[in-house]
Amino acid sequence: MTTVAAYAAPAAKAPLERTTVHRRAVGENDVLIDIAFVGICHSDIHQVREGWGKAIFPMVPGHEIAGVVAETGPGVTKFRAGDRVGVGCMVDSCRACANCRAGLEQYCAEGPVWTYNAVGKDGQPTYGGYSQKVVVDENYVVRIPQALSLDVAAPLLCAGITTYSPLRHWNAGPGKKVAVVGLGGLGHMAVKLAHALGADVTVLSQSLRKKDDGIRMGADDYRATADPATFEDLAGRFDLILNTVSAPLDFGAYFSLLRTDGVMVNLGLPEEAAQMELQSLFGNRRSMSSSGIGGIAETQEMLDFCAEHGTAAEIELIGADGINDAYERVLASDVRYRFVIDVATI
Repeated sequence: MTTVAAYAAPAAKAPLERTTVHRRAVGENDVLIDIAFVGICHSDIHQVREGWGKAIFPMVPGHEIAGVVAETGPGVTKFRAGDRVGVGCMVDSCRACANCRAGLEQYCAEGPVWTYNAVGKDGQPTYGGYSQKVVVDENYVVRIPQALSLDVAAPLLCAGITTYSPLRHWNAGPGKKVAVVGLGGLGHMAVKLAHALGADVTVLSQSLRKKDDGIRMGADDYRATADPATFEDLAGRFDLILNTVSAPLDFGAYFSLLRTDGVMVNLGLPEEAAQMELQSLFGNRRSMSSSGIGGIAETQEMLDFCAEHGTAAEIELIGADGINDAYERVLASDVRYRFVIDVATI
């Protein structure tokens, strides 16, 4: 067992503070990772503040982890000391259900073991990446290609795979028209990835404040949803809409933008219950769906794709003493486009 420095929330809604946590001894199939960078995800804030229900405290958030292998267990075959690696939202699953066998560990029938705010198979709480080191089974670790710097690669472990997985599943590519609702941590990755896949991309944002950024990232069009004309002009246009915001929407208005057999996929998880009229789905066989993260193999595919296409997150690097301020700025939508913690400052 190793004791490492970390930043944790001691209780619900409490500010994060420096502390120490214990990491298990490196087991047969484990990888010990020296964490270099970890992204701040909006879901970190939801869980620290118990916006999604009761949580486990003290809580060390962080599931966008990038670092270097420091040690491997004797049974490890995929990694060795010095390898550049990442860990995302899950660190284990049952490995036996149909979804796990199909490479869909994120939909494990027994539920994945999340990287933090969960209980591992050893009965101990899991602690995330706002810490100096982490020990993870090699089967839940991915390799970060040399073409990606670790700091901009870290957010790919959640924001990247959360948007890549539905884009791949619903076949975004040449000839497809994709709309992205919101240009934040998830949204900016959705735009970049949809563009790299060859789709025609439109950003739907409350205002045109970030239009120049959106066009630079690969958007072909950028519209303000505060303007009613947007919904008239774009009616029936899109094959796929990715909703990346964690806020209530007028779903009927967005469904009207789908063409026949179009689908709207919800990626953000607002704390409030969603309201919609089912009648707004009728008429063109439109669908409403959702998507989690991706399996381990798909996450590796995403990282390799990003390296090949020069696609990475746009970040603001902060020290650990800026975590609490960063949380407030995320809630105020004052970040372009992902905060990343330099773990050397913990």
